[in-house]
Amino acid sequence: MAGRILITGGTGYIGSHTAVVLTQSGHDIVLYDNLSSSSDVILDALKEITGKPIPFVKGDVRDADRLVHTLKSHKIDAVMHFAGLKAVGESVEKPLEYFTNNIQGAISLLNALQTQSINTFIFSSSATVYGEPEYLPFDEEHPTNALNPYGRSKKHVEEILQDIASSNPALRIACLRYFNPVGAHESRLIGEIPKGNPNNLMPSIAQVAMGDREELCVFGDDYPTSDGTGVRDYIHVMDLAEGHAASLTFLESNTGWHAFNLGSGTGYSVMELIHAFEKEANCTIPYRITERLAGDIAEYYSNPDKAAKLLGWKTKRNLKKMCASTWKKTKLTLYSSDTISQK
Repeated sequence: MAGRILITGGTGYIGSHTAVVLTQSGHDIVLYDNLSSSSDVILDALKEITGKPIPFVKGDVRDADRLVHTLKSHKIDAVMHFAGLKAVGESVEKPLEYFTNNIQGAISLLNALQTQSINTFIFSSSATVYGEPEYLPFDEEHPTNALNPYGRSKKHVEEILQDIASSNPALRIACLRYFNPVGAHESRLIGEIPKGNPNNLMPSIAQVAMGDREELCVFGDDYPTSDGTGVRDYIHVMDLAEGHAASLTFLESNTGWHAFNLGSGTGYSVMELIHAFEKEANCTIPYRITERLAGDIAEYYSNPDKAAKLLGWKTKRNLKKMCASTWKKTKLTLYSSDTISQK
């Protein structure tokens, strides 16, 4: 059933890819973003990909009046909430800023939804809510014990959503716990472009391949893994976007609060990712082994069976496609000054 969906953080990396999938599925989309870590030039790329302009509202999710006006004027049926700060390291340095943006922002948005009796809500959560693994792979029943302010901000919002779902049986809420999104849309018009010092491995590798940095730092090679480097679950951003569309369909016939892992279910080591990228970019990625990052975990990957069973969703794009789409987008940005880029 098609509807009108508000996407907060809609010009960002994951929000923009989800906008494409939902628009192409027949939904009417409205994007809402304060542009603190993205640009409204992405709207031109989305128009080119989808063949139609997508309405955009510049605003912060902590601006209650603007939210209510947007929900009312656009007759919104459901909300996907991506807006928020997302760097683990930065959250340790600026915890109050993360709690203000991520928790206060979510509460502001939920209050606005309540005034308009909007019952369908999909939350961009994170696998960081799990913390140190008690067992692997992580399933949705694994205890949540986030280890940093970013992860705790996601965990707190999940708990708030559980409480309000318990108080109102009409609510339909999905918390989608992402693993590591990478890659770009096949058009190369949208995708994550590394700028400054990226927080994630794939953009860092792409920077080395581009020549923007001399070498990659590999933090530790003495973990109890196949090659001694850390293992993570990577998911193509288009698979992730399709997971949001599947969760929206699920909520049409299911009330209550639901958590889903969105991951591939396969763990890849740092060295495996480096070598896979080298093949796609046809280059050598120089790297240097350094000390482990404090508090880093050896292995981290998902059990995606619940999403497969209840959402009818599973990943379609393998590591080769993740690396290939990242490199194609990176090259386009490197050689074209007109390319749309996102942080």
